[in-house]
Amino acid sequence: MRRRDLLTGALAFAATPAAASPVMPLHETPRELLSPPFVDGDGRDLTLADFHGRVVLLNIWATWCAPCREEMPTLDALQARLGGDDFHVLPLSIDRAGLGPVRRFYDEIGIQHLDMYLAEDIRAMLAFAVIGLPTTILINRQGYEVGRLAGPADWDSPDNITLFETIITKG
Repeated sequence: MRRRDLLTGALAFAATPAAASPVMPLHETPRELLSPPFVDGDGRDLTLADFHGRVVLLNIWATWCAPCREEMPTLDALQARLGGDDFHVLPLSIDRAGLGPVRRFYDEIGIQHLDMYLAEDIRAMLAFAVIGLPTTILINRQGYEVGRLAGPADWDSPDNITLFETIITKG
């Protein structure tokens, strides 16, 4: 990773979603992506392969991460608007205390449209090459990473919605 990318990511961590509302940057060519195992809110074992055929916005986050907590309502709104057979927001928590804190957090701030997912923190961070939270990865229908943003964003902004609609339409 280039120094400029690291600096940009580091600066984004200090920002709030309102101050940092970048559009998801895309890669020139899709990249292969590892997938560690994770569980859903019902305890079922999953990997990214279970979402093959859908465009996925994977957000690696934790309840103790302030910027993560702030951007979660925008991910919820994005799922409400675009979620379905073609697109899915996958908020992957790395909370060590399990799904309990995630459930409490969802209830606390009124998350209604996002499913719950949990992965082992170190395993997920290594597999997805995450250097800080939140990190969001855009995955195409074939399971390849096509974009990545380190730091918070306003995911339901008009520019991001237009971008995601374009990726969904392209297939």
